[in-house]
Amino acid sequence: MTMTDDPFLATDHGEVAPAVPPPGFDGSEQEWNTRVDLAACYRIIAHYGWDDLIATHISARVPGEDDAFLINDFGLLFEEITASSLVKVGLSGEVLGRADRKVNPAGFTIHSAVYAVRDDVGAAIHLHTIDGMAVSTSADGLLPLTQTAMTVCGDIAYHDFEGVALDLSEREHLQEHLGLKNLMILRHHGTMSVGDSIATAFVRIYQLEKACSAQVRALATRSELATVDPAAVAKTSQPGGMGPFGALAWPAVRRKVDRLDPSYRN
Repeated sequence: MTMTDDPFLATDHGEVAPAVPPPGFDGSEQEWNTRVDLAACYRIIAHYGWDDLIATHISARVPGEDDAFLINDFGLLFEEITASSLVKVGLSGEVLGRADRKVNPAGFTIHSAVYAVRDDVGAAIHLHTIDGMAVSTSADGLLPLTQTAMTVCGDIAYHDFEGVALDLSEREHLQEHLGLKNLMILRHHGTMSVGDSIATAFVRIYQLEKACSAQVRALATRSELATVDPAAVAKTSQPGGMGPFGALAWPAVRRKVDRLDPSYRN
């Protein structure tokens, strides 16, 4: 394979220029760029209709601060979130910075569990979409019915429902079930992805959500479903392989968010 044959290599479509921290921002340039990326992720999730009023959450580890991550200010719709409105929180639960910001307690439980044990994770996305919740109720979980599903089905962990994630003791079970996987279906609850970057976490959740939607529609036809050669499924599966695709796709997503509403950068 030559370099020009590789669809995951960067093209000349242009990268998104680094964001410049506003005057008075008490943080590094790397943190501000992470904030802008994270706010863009909230906005694109809202654009796709994957938000849930003020519930669910997306986070990113603060560059250079392994024990701190950024998450939404509890009470804002995803379409309202901006880079400056994100809350910095420590793994012990303390809000770092403005004391008037609130963090969803369930969000803290889930995201702190991941960052505490996965040094390779730089971002995590948790959703309650209709189709994701529907598949989460299936004993079979995600089925390899489509090419999209096959690319992620080997990288999915499952976590049994324990009630709303307000009990910090659930973190140990989340950590155990996630292991080294990068996607999770929380049974009777929703979906989650993690990645080394916001870009990688986003393309993973995008693939998972599309696969869930296709499965729901396929099963709704009540027709006999075609089978796939297991060797073809194994060949298509890409555990952990979404990083290169994310690096290529994320700048395009950012350009789309800029066209929709650039206020997320504020």
